[in-house]
Amino acid sequence: MARRCWLIKTEPGTYSFADLLAAPDQTTPWDGIRNYQARNFMRDAMRPGDPVLFYHSNVTPPGVVGVAEVASEPYPDPSQFDAASPYYDPTSSPEDPRWHLVDVRAVRELPRPVGLDEIKRHPELRSMEVARRGSRLSITPVDAAHFERILALAEAVAAA
Repeated sequence: MARRCWLIKTEPGTYSFADLLAAPDQTTPWDGIRNYQARNFMRDAMRPGDPVLFYHSNVTPPGVVGVAEVASEPYPDPSQFDAASPYYDPTSSPEDPRWHLVDVRAVRELPRPVGLDEIKRHPELRSMEVARRGSRLSITPVDAAHFERILALAEAVAAA
């Protein structure tokens, strides 16, 4: 099966790429996702080795700051069973878990962030979900060509 590319959004005040780089084995469970479409991407489509663009949202400027990879098969998110967790779901059970996650591993920090405004300036990237007005989904598939273009932009010298 061909690898799929992904973009995951996170607020750096909650969990940043620097946090991922500092994590044991530079790996973390991508827990707390409580959107069914994002959950379905993790549960049904993400597989170990899939490349991931790591995107910081709710900052100025928002943008892609690093590359990661899916590091595990999907499995039930344990936070859904923990009554002390903000992600607790009393309607879920270990026998019939509602929420799943994958582990994410850092690959490398980008030489420079690729901001959302920059993404929107490139016509070939405007169809990316993250570039669409009102897009709030925290996990989205990314075309391989878009993934490679983002990496190329990160390598390019910043325009003055």
